[in-house]
Order: sequence, then structure tokens, then C-alpha cells
Amino acid sequence: MADKSPTGLAEPDVGSYFVATYPPFSVWSAEAVERDAKPALQAPPDAATPLGLYLHIPFCRKRCHFCYFRVYTDKNAQEIGRYLDILAKEWEMYARQPAIAGRPPNFVYFGGGTPSFLSTPQLQGLVKRLTAVTSWNHAEEITFECEPGTLTEHNGRAHRSPEIETAYRFARSLEFPQINIDLIAGMLGETDENWQRNIEKTVALEPDSITIYQMELPYNTTISKDLLQKTGQMTGSLAGWDTKRRWVEGAFAALERAGYHIGSAYTAVKDPRKTTFIYRDRLWQGADMAGLGVASFGHVNGVHIQNKDTWESYSEAVDRGELPLARAYRPTADERMRRELILQLKLGRLRPAYFADKYQVDIVREFAAPFASLRAEGYLTQADPDAVALSRDGLLRVDSLLPRFFRPEHTNIRYT
Repeated sequence: MADKSPTGLAEPDVGSYFVATYPPFSVWSAEAVERDAKPALQAPPDAATPLGLYLHIPFCRKRCHFCYFRVYTDKNAQEIGRYLDILAKEWEMYARQPAIAGRPPNFVYFGGGTPSFLSTPQLQGLVKRLTAVTSWNHAEEITFECEPGTLTEHNGRAHRSPEIETAYRFARSLEFPQINIDLIAGMLGETDENWQRNIEKTVALEPDSITIYQMELPYNTTISKDLLQKTGQMTGSLAGWDTKRRWVEGAFAALERAGYHIGSAYTAVKDPRKTTFIYRDRLWQGADMAGLGVASFGHVNGVHIQNKDTWESYSEAVDRGELPLARAYRPTADERMRRELILQLKLGRLRPAYFADKYQVDIVREFAAPFASLRAEGYLTQADPDAVALSRDGLLRVDSLLPRFFRPEHTNIRYT
């Protein structure tokens, strides 16, 4: 762990660590909305490309200290209803675009924020309006994020362990086909004992899948601002990367002993034959996705798109009858190939044949140098025509390794 700061916190690196896409967001631009995004939406889609729908529900009872998403904690029921109306109108506009019209979603994802912040009537009303435009009857997966409990102050997380167990058992009683539990390694005040207890309780619940993230500190989180400005508001231990990797490694080992299978750098599943992540896998293979809501990200006909990132600018654009697009980027074929390679490496294992078939690129030869460096450092166990495979140590730090596959002009630049 790093040295302690005057606040009592460790001094980890502040900044983005998790690689969510490629090229970096910082090369996306407002100019590309007219030049690339709008023409992409006006073009017919590739019939072989699945379409997904992401809905950003940006409401929370409290902003968690580590949160860097666009969320609001001060909106009343009328404002929330207004936002849901705008969300539905946005989807109605998308459905008139040639790239989207008539395409049933293959997957739907309610993210946040806290989608479960919505009341039952609010959620029912939203779904009714959305599905009136395009049916979801044939979607392979509909995912809904939930925050299970009540407010607590001591660690900046908005629920307690008993509420988690109660919500989980209730969801089980409703026979949801797949239930996932999220864990974050390195929460403020986390200790070895507490982390071990969390893993034991999670295993005891026997969820279908478990997702574990190592907490990062982008610049706009409460913790990051406290560290950078030295305000002393946040107190307690903060784990460094070595500790977080050790915790996740221990968690993976415990989950494997309990019969789980490690499916990516972040996920363990109880039965790989039944438990899937359609949203993840489709996106990592270049699927289209309409991103609805303030600051949402989408991808249509090969063009990356992000919505306007403030409540006012987003809602005003929709009210004017305009898609609320803020910035975009059209990657080259090489950049699209690298994006899929980078994201699929998070699975720990990928097939070179996939890239040969789709992009006519021999990735083993094209990326011989970075693969060789990863092997020399113990992070790679295989790189041949059959497979590219990371070691467990490589999987645990995969996001820090991925920039080796960036184009030269995208290295050492601001990610977001």
C-alpha cells in the first residue's frame, strides 16, 4: 500500500483505470456528430449486427463516494416523471432513424444511477411506452440494476448487508432466471477481515454470477477530490492496487472452490451453460446500441456516440425534437479491430480465428511485440493460432495492460 496522506488515506493513483472502449473518449468530438453520427443513423443497418438498448436512469438516494457517473440525488417525483417522458420520446425519435427503424432489441440494459429508484408505476409506464415502439418479446436478455438497501454513512455506500440478503431472497422468490451480485474491492475502510467476510456471505447466497470490480478513482469522485484538494473530509484506509488484486485473487480462488467458473477479469458464474452476459458479449463484438438518457453512450453503424451530459442540455434537445447527441467518433477498420481485441482480452481468452474471419487480420503476428512483452512479464500463457490466453496474474491487472494495444497516437493521452 502507498504512503498515507495527511487525510489518513493511502495515496493511490487518481485517474481512470478501467478501459471501457477504444479509441479513448478524449478523441471523440462535437464536430463528428454532424459529420459521422447523423449520417450513420440515416444509413441502413448491417442485417447481421444485433441491436441493443441502454437506458440510463440517473437517480440515487445518495452519491456513493467512489461514483463517477452522471447521477442526481435531488430530483422529486415530478422531475423524475418528466425525465422518463423525455427518455421515451428519445426512443421514439431513434425508432424513426433508418439505422434503427424496425429492429427489435437483442438486449436491453437498465443502468444508472439506480434503476430500482423508480417506483413500480413509473417503471411500468416507461416500459409500456418503450415497448409500444418496438417489442422486446424476442430480446435474449433484459438486465436491471438494483440497489437493495437503505442509507448508511460509514463507508459511503447506500445499503447495508441485511438489506442485501433480504432483497436477494425476495428476487429469488420471484424466480428471476439470473441474479448477479456486484462487489467492489477496495472500498473506503475495507480490511482483509471485512473483505473475507463479504466473500463468505456472497458464496453462501449462491447467486448465478458474481461481478467484482477493483475500485478506481476517476477525478470527479468525492474521494478523488478529497485526495487532490487535501480537504480531510474522507478518513479511513484506502487500498492500493496490489492489495485490491490480492483481494480479487483470493475471491476468485474461494469462488472456484465453491464451484464457480471465472469468466472474465470481473466475473464468476456458477453454470457457464446457463449464465450468460449477452449485453457484454454483444458490445465486445461490435453490436449496435442506442444509448438513451443523459450522458449515455451508444454505437450505431460503426460510429461511437455520446449524449449531452447535463440535465438541461439533454432535455432541451429532446424537447426541440432533436436527438441529444454531444460527441461522436468514427473509428477506422483498424481501430474497430483493436477495440474488439482490447475488450475481448478482458475475458482472459480469445480466438485469433474470430479476427481473421471478421477483419482479415492475423492478431498473433500483428501484435507479436505486445504479446511477447506480456509473456515475458508472466501475464500471457498462450498466443498462437488456436488462442490467446492471459495468466491469472494478467487477468487481475488486465486494464493496465490494454494500452499496449492502442495505436501510438492514442497512448499517453487523456482517456476521458
